[in-house]
Amino acid sequence: GPPGTGKPLLAKATAGEADVPFFSVSGSDFVELFVGVGPSRVRDLFKEARKNAPCIVFIDEIDAVGRQRGSSVMGGNDERENTLNALLVEMDGFTSTTNVVVLAGTNRVDVLDNALTRAGRFDRQIMIDRPDIAGRKEVFLVHMRKLSLGADANTDELAGRLAALTPGFVGSDIANICNEAAIQAARLDKNKVELSDFERAIDRIIGGLESHRLLDKNEKEVVAYHEAGHAVAGWNLEHADPLLKVTILPRTSGALGFAQYLPKEVNLRSKDQIMDQICMALAGRASEEVNFGRVTTGASDDLRRVTGMIYQMIQVYGMNEKIGQLAFPRQQTGGFPEERPYSEQTAQTMDEEARRMVDEAYKRTIKLIQDKKHQVEALAQMLLEKETISHDDIVSSIGPRPFQNNQTYEDYVNSAWKKDPAEKESSDAADAEASAGATDGATGGLKPGFSMRRRR
Repeated sequence: GPPGTGKPLLAKATAGEADVPFFSVSGSDFVELFVGVGPSRVRDLFKEARKNAPCIVFIDEIDAVGRQRGSSVMGGNDERENTLNALLVEMDGFTSTTNVVVLAGTNRVDVLDNALTRAGRFDRQIMIDRPDIAGRKEVFLVHMRKLSLGADANTDELAGRLAALTPGFVGSDIANICNEAAIQAARLDKNKVELSDFERAIDRIIGGLESHRLLDKNEKEVVAYHEAGHAVAGWNLEHADPLLKVTILPRTSGALGFAQYLPKEVNLRSKDQIMDQICMALAGRASEEVNFGRVTTGASDDLRRVTGMIYQMIQVYGMNEKIGQLAFPRQQTGGFPEERPYSEQTAQTMDEEARRMVDEAYKRTIKLIQDKKHQVEALAQMLLEKETISHDDIVSSIGPRPFQNNQTYEDYVNSAWKKDPAEKESSDAADAEASAGATDGATGGLKPGFSMRRRR
């Protein structure tokens, strides 16, 4: 699984539940300067494990020694291959390894040697993926036990709300958020950690620290109209994600402003949905062109994302009429020239179609910004005045979204902090009564999402 999902932690938990000796090594521990040291350490490890059987051996980052043999570009006999051969023999050779269970962790399972991953050596491959919204809520609940949240804090509700703000985050990211939130509360001399502290922690981790540098008046105006363009496009495109917050406060990461959304965690997207996302990404540059008659370098990250999405549609998803129902996913080549399984003519057609599709999306976005120019103007002026505006500010300025399926934001907001005290008290009592008879792992109905757009 990806980094930060807790692979070593699960190995430790397995050993703890089994109540047997646990040997933990890193794949890099077998790699040394001198020839023969790696295989010798493998033999010593398994010799010690057999003495203490039953036991568990855990090899972290096994890709350091378990890479596909024969992949070395230098040729010759690689010392790492000798270490791998020794590991293969120890795991399933003539010498018995009865009652010695071998676990290994890696985030590069694609580069492992086939002889290592076959049945008889590693019989099971368990994918520890990034947690979904329900999983993130449970992880937040674990890490929030260490924090002082106040006697009146609804921990379950707070964890669900934070899980909705952090799609794609892994356990280590969530632990970092809780730590940053506690630091933020201590910096403000608070005796408890509040929602605002968690929100600042998320902003800091995603966008970096707030920068104290002052923007030129003209630059600040361009940034405001740029972000207002993104906000208005997202507000008026049916398949765009609900907007939560827009800010033009510079960040140390290089972002001069960013927008925070509540995207749904979906596995399937249609062509219309992707094109709406592309239009929303182009809306910042379109707003600059409509309002100032020129464009700046601020849309570089937007254009990079647009290029990636367009070529994914053409080369991977078969969403182009001229290329048809073909898929050419990019292969990782380790820095060497990529072998393309198509002709130069097909490559030229892909480039032409990508340019055509982006041009059509940009024209559509320009027309949208021109039609909603008064909304862009209103939000830009509000941003220049407040620097950060929320969903409620946008509703009060340009009205609600003109679509019926705005349930994502309604679920996130209305079920959380929009209740009046009397209703909230009765709801909390009902939740407590329900949770008393609920099964472990029951989760809330909040929808996921956080995304950021950087300006460089």
